Amino acid sequence: MLLFFTLGLLIHFVFFASIFDIYFTSPLVHGMTPQFTPLPPPARRLVLFVADGLRADALYELDENGTSRAPFIRNIIMHEGSWGISHTRVPTESRPGHVALIAGFYEDVSAVAKGWKENPVEFDSLFNESKYTWSWGSPDILPMFAKGASGDHVYTYSYDAKREDFGAQDATKLDTWVFDNVKDFFHHARNNQSLFSKINEEKIVFFLHLLGIDTNGHAHRPSSRDYKDNIKKVDDGVKEIVSMFNHFYGNDGKTTFIFTSDHGMTDWGSHGAGHPSETLTPLVTWGAGIKYPQRVSAQQFDDAFLKEWRLENWKRLDVNQADIAPLMTSLIGVPFPLNSVGILPVDYLNNTDLFKAESMFTNAVQILEQFKVKMTQKKEVTLPFLFTPFKLLSDSKQFNILRKARSYIKHRKFDEVVSLCKELIHLALKGLSYYHTYDRFFLGVNVVIGFVGWISYASLLIIKSHSNLIKGVSKEVKKPSHLLPCSFVAIGILVAFFLLIQACPWKYYVYGLLPVPIWYAVLREFQVIQDLVASVLTYPLSHFVGYLLAFTLGIEVLVLSFFYRYMLTAGLTAFAAWPFLTRLWTRAKMTSLSWTFFSLLLAVFPLMPVVGRKPDISLVMGAGLLVLLLSLCVVTSLMKRKDSFIKEELLVHLLQVLSTVLSMYVVYSTQSSLLRKQGLPLMNQIISWATLASSLVVPLLSSPVLFQRLFSILLSLMSTYLLLSTGYEALFPLVLSFLMFVWINIEQETLQQSGVCCKQKLTSIQFSYNTDITQFRQLYLDDIRRAFFLVFFLVTAFFGTGNIASINSFDLASVYCFLTVFSPFMMGALMMWKILIPFVLVMCAFEAVQLTTQLSSKRHHVLNILFPLLIPLRQLLACTAWLFMYISASPNRLWMLTDPGLDLNLLHAIRACISHYVIVMSMTIFLVFLNGLAQLLTTKKLRLCGKPKSHFM
Repeated sequence: MLLFFTLGLLIHFVFFASIFDIYFTSPLVHGMTPQFTPLPPPARRLVLFVADGLRADALYELDENGTSRAPFIRNIIMHEGSWGISHTRVPTESRPGHVALIAGFYEDVSAVAKGWKENPVEFDSLFNESKYTWSWGSPDILPMFAKGASGDHVYTYSYDAKREDFGAQDATKLDTWVFDNVKDFFHHARNNQSLFSKINEEKIVFFLHLLGIDTNGHAHRPSSRDYKDNIKKVDDGVKEIVSMFNHFYGNDGKTTFIFTSDHGMTDWGSHGAGHPSETLTPLVTWGAGIKYPQRVSAQQFDDAFLKEWRLENWKRLDVNQADIAPLMTSLIGVPFPLNSVGILPVDYLNNTDLFKAESMFTNAVQILEQFKVKMTQKKEVTLPFLFTPFKLLSDSKQFNILRKARSYIKHRKFDEVVSLCKELIHLALKGLSYYHTYDRFFLGVNVVIGFVGWISYASLLIIKSHSNLIKGVSKEVKKPSHLLPCSFVAIGILVAFFLLIQACPWKYYVYGLLPVPIWYAVLREFQVIQDLVASVLTYPLSHFVGYLLAFTLGIEVLVLSFFYRYMLTAGLTAFAAWPFLTRLWTRAKMTSLSWTFFSLLLAVFPLMPVVGRKPDISLVMGAGLLVLLLSLCVVTSLMKRKDSFIKEELLVHLLQVLSTVLSMYVVYSTQSSLLRKQGLPLMNQIISWATLASSLVVPLLSSPVLFQRLFSILLSLMSTYLLLSTGYEALFPLVLSFLMFVWINIEQETLQQSGVCCKQKLTSIQFSYNTDITQFRQLYLDDIRRAFFLVFFLVTAFFGTGNIASINSFDLASVYCFLTVFSPFMMGALMMWKILIPFVLVMCAFEAVQLTTQLSSKRHHVLNILFPLLIPLRQLLACTAWLFMYISASPNRLWMLTDPGLDLNLLHAIRACISHYVIVMSMTIFLVFLNGLAQLLTTKKLRLCGKPKSHFM
């Protein structure tokens, strides 16, 4: 059994990692030749302002008085430059946003996970191609471009990371620091001949990263006065910097200014997903080489922003975020970043038609170079008879388009050149994506085959070893044939040889060969399959169809709950009616009524707002008071007992009561301190971390009696959960725990009703690691229902508190009792623990269910792992089906969908399936560790003094 669990965990990790290797691999290729426009550029220098976290509407809209929050920028729009909206891509985070802006490509998710401050992959950028770049701003952003640059021509000046404090008195100081240091830099340059000569060179870049707006947005929300005032401060700072540049360079007209943002922000102060408030960012450009404002009478856009912003008479030029990189490179005359996929927005350029045509031609050749390298790489590792080239862009077509473009330039047909180059770019980008996803369908099918095989093998193992389903069906034992292993060895050799001659990466061997031993193990149990079929045929058809429909309906409800949270409400409502549909109501009326009441109460939480809610500390305080009231009841009952360990248990409970009181105090005082902009008090931070550290230790000091231990676990975890709560979610673990207590009782009633075993008195049951194995029983059909209940409660534990399959559904305010200085991985770990606390409560309750129903945890754990696997399999099949539709949507595979909306809908469906697959696979893997943690919390016993006593023995 240990070998099975170890093997199962390893296979789970492989299936979990597969989704990243299939859908999230680096798009970068190397080996291209740098391309640059052969004509003199309009600017000698470029100044890039990036206002981190600035939404487009927050900059462009007018306030309640009809005035702009950024009067200088608005004056630029109306009198000096061009403007528009820069459309970002998911994930809308700082790192991928800056990579798109400065390097011109959209970084894959896996690269973001590999490093925040450093370059996990080598890529070219505007900074690298420039002669010199000076940058000021956040230590989280600047180093990744400096480290990736060749040579030492990229200079960074950043403040200490501790300044990025969401509880600070004034986050605008981050931007003030940047503006002041830029002024000091130029003042120092006047007295430093070496520096003075450098900043008077051509092809140089100045980068100002302004983090204050993002910090204020996270801390106070974009609708707050702090966020809006910060925009005004940035506008004033930009005005001063522009004036300083013009004065320093004697108004030579050779400076280009670009003002934009890396991402926006939701109304609730987060980002990362694809909401328009996150993906729509401002873009304002002016100076050398930039078109002056263009007055128009009407513009056609799918939104009503122009009228809202009162900018309908000034031409709006929208771009994709990666398009800004080629725009900047063309303005100062440096080579396009080698990995850029941006398309030069020629409408922004104020230059000759020849310059626009040559720049567009260079852009097309630069992207075509990437296509050629990608095609060559794929062709070299694919058998000739299996290689399918991208037919829309053959070698002859590439040559004809380039030759025609050169001919148009020679004959001064510049508009035709721009159109032709845009066509070539779009084809090259489609070809790049084609070769990047070339093996995706093959890998997906292999993973699905392995997945189905693993579920089949686990099912057969349960039926064979842990149930009575096939007992007595067949007593004949056939001698194993040598044909089966020889066949699978031959298949494995063929697969390995096929992958070897194509020089596939080692991970392809894992995904290609893994199904072979899995399906061999399945077919070795052919006798079990025969016996199972024979056993099923003995069941009445109506019963079999009924069970199958109920099983399918249950799985579909779980799957749909990932898309529609109210499906959990529907499921819990059905749970509430369950006792009345069975004989439980007649046997245990109070237990049945309690089950119904708490099921309906828990069903309210999935209907609560997911995101966008404002913090409500009164609800957190209310949850704390309920915990104290429950603790008072337990302490009172303990004081009435005459047991020998009463003093120790009473001390433990009083310690937990004190911890709850301290948690309430810390939540309230931290909130008050942050509202006064006085930061996180040090004492509050110490108490919070001490509470977190002790939450998994204090329960081990309590009595191993079933309900006392479970209640002790609840009290300890609730203290931590209160510290991580901002609103109604603080009540969720309480309601969930009440339902879990009732579940323990009602499951004992169901077992007695079925006549499997006699009812034990729950107050006499103690958790023990080594229970008498003779008390364990085989699995019955009702245990499938228990496994479904467990999985349903785990899914409810995830979605019931407002979490959705999106990075922007998590509120950073949840961790402010622990830290307010920006630390993405620490903050992420704390929010992950907040998610896992309800999981731990459910798993501890299930340990009690297994104990009271006399079922071996190891036997049921096999079923518990198998059941959740059906959800990711359903998602993986759906994802593969969507991908197949995506590929077969036209004769040209991925790229010529007649309905543009269909393309987006299919991509959205694939993305949703991937997100849900990752969540459920994570839950399944965590289930193994949570099962061990639950056993530790319920069975281990420590003593406050004297010789430690363990219930492992």
